[in-house]
Amino acid sequence: MSSLKYWVWLSSLSGVGAVTAGALLRQFGTPESVFYAAEKDYIGIEGVKKSDIPRLMKKDINPANKILADCARINCRVLTLQDSEYPDRLKNIYDPPIVLYINGALPIIDDEPVVSIVGTRRCTPYGIKSAEKLGYDLSSRGIIVITGLARGVDTAATRGALRGGSPVLGVIGCGLDVIYPPENGSIYDETAHAGAVISEYPPGSPPVPPHFPMRNRILSGMSLGITVIEAPKKSGALITASRALEQGRDVFVVPGNVDAATCEGSNALLREGATPILSGEDIINEYADLYPDKIQAGKRAKNRSSYNSNQENSEDNHFAVNLRNQPGRGPAANTYSGNDNILNRKNIDNAIKMDYIDVAKLTETLTGDEKAVAEAIGSGSLHVDEIIAKTKLPVHQVLSALTMLEINAIAISDGSKFFRLQNVMGE
Repeated sequence: MSSLKYWVWLSSLSGVGAVTAGALLRQFGTPESVFYAAEKDYIGIEGVKKSDIPRLMKKDINPANKILADCARINCRVLTLQDSEYPDRLKNIYDPPIVLYINGALPIIDDEPVVSIVGTRRCTPYGIKSAEKLGYDLSSRGIIVITGLARGVDTAATRGALRGGSPVLGVIGCGLDVIYPPENGSIYDETAHAGAVISEYPPGSPPVPPHFPMRNRILSGMSLGITVIEAPKKSGALITASRALEQGRDVFVVPGNVDAATCEGSNALLREGATPILSGEDIINEYADLYPDKIQAGKRAKNRSSYNSNQENSEDNHFAVNLRNQPGRGPAANTYSGNDNILNRKNIDNAIKMDYIDVAKLTETLTGDEKAVAEAIGSGSLHVDEIIAKTKLPVHQVLSALTMLEINAIAISDGSKFFRLQNVMGE
């Protein structure tokens, strides 16, 4: 078993992301062996680029020792891929973090029904009410709710889940000693007390934009399914949904006002092959048979009354959607759970009609990594590994650029790590 400081060293090397770290561990077995390897030993390892080698040759363990001292100072645990508590659900995704920093008590994730709730930070009162009630309903019936502890939908869902009584989890895009947004200090503390706050970033790490798309893969990776509430077209919540589908997770959607910009992205998910199912109760029904000893049955009326006996209105009858059986996005069979209706009985054609645009003209509007990645993709469809090889950029920079291209509706993934530019001839 390798010393913890070597795990921290490898995980915190600037420019060496989770995919590269995973490739190194497969080659050398332990991070300690990675640390003591010679320069020639790194050459030719699949997934390790020439630009990674100078970073790996900086054999300075002092930053790792400082991180461990900071962890002791703020009383957080460090969980590594080798630890039995590390969830298999998360370990089996494409790019699992090799280290997790934890404040609180992490449940045995693989034994628990965990559902994440995501959505826009700039949500409407409808979104806030929907998220808070859904968080409460799931938690009060034994489902563990996990959110990103961000403003808007995340905060509302967490607030409801904390009242529900089950453990609650939060995954953040900064160090555990950095409260972001700053007004969420009390919710952060309550979440850590009720369950755990989790990060792949060491103490002191700032909440910089690239961290949040990377954070989303942990949200979906720990979950059986995710629920999207109010997501605009250019929403990080849609990236979480995309990651969830790649990971074989269920995706649920609460429909919103068709005229509201805050719901354009989430409503678009419904168009992609959705079968409506009624309310949070149907998310509960989705997993009740799988976790009969965890999910409480037959307590809906009581719990709803304790939440708010006056909420007997149309907002209580939310719709959700399970996309796991979309063609090309999980099991091939077009059978859906939920109430029987016409959408259950038709095949959904998700083919996208592409119009020609000038790739060179498109990339003129881009800069930096996004421009390099878009140019690498060109007019075809390219696997993420090929994009990394063509751009010669670090893995984390390519993934961040792809995320931003997706958010800005410039690139799209087919769910199997292949990416194409939107509206480019040849599809």
